[in-house]
Amino acid sequence: MADLDPATTALLTVECQNGVVGEESALPELAKEARDSGMLDRVAALVEAARGAGVQVLHAVAERRPDGLGANANARLFRAAGKLPVRQLTGSPAVQVAAPITVAEQDLVLRRLHGLSPMAGTDLDALLRNLGIRTLVVTGVSSNIAIPNTVFDAVNLGYQVVVPSDAIAGVPAACTAEVIRNSLSLVAAITTAEAVLAQWTPAPIVAVVNDAGRPEPSGGH
Repeated sequence: MADLDPATTALLTVECQNGVVGEESALPELAKEARDSGMLDRVAALVEAARGAGVQVLHAVAERRPDGLGANANARLFRAAGKLPVRQLTGSPAVQVAAPITVAEQDLVLRRLHGLSPMAGTDLDALLRNLGIRTLVVTGVSSNIAIPNTVFDAVNLGYQVVVPSDAIAGVPAACTAEVIRNSLSLVAAITTAEAVLAQWTPAPIVAVVNDAGRPEPSGGH
């Protein structure tokens, strides 16, 4: 995995919102997998570490107007979403970022009313370019649809993409491993949340006793 320079790297969370991965999800199977696998906790840890390292954090949220104006209706997925008991309506709790992930003042939240990807037809590419970003770390859901779309779009636009394999989720659980092995690994750097955290978390300062018996700081330089 390439060096994740905070000056040129951003962290993106994809559809980590209450109506998708929260307790009142419209997609309970996906929400359960996101929680039970530890994915949500790992994404939350990555978000905190990114902020501490000076890495820009962005949250991509999918929503729709109550009247559905502008939303897609050209696929089964879109038509089914309009009939679910929990709808991702603009301004509702369903489109708020789900705990334990937090949103800080310096984070950017991108909301879209259409499509399958946070990048196609949104402000994401322009914002990343204005920020001088060249590497995008992609996390969230789902490995079935939104994550591959995000990765492919980012690669097509010239970004280096990094995917922590344990910070994305889909259903069934086995789907994630297959998508990574057969698709994402061909275009993105596949790593783990732990490896990314290691780059963004300062090394602890360890006291070393010198020959005179006095402690000297070591590490964390």
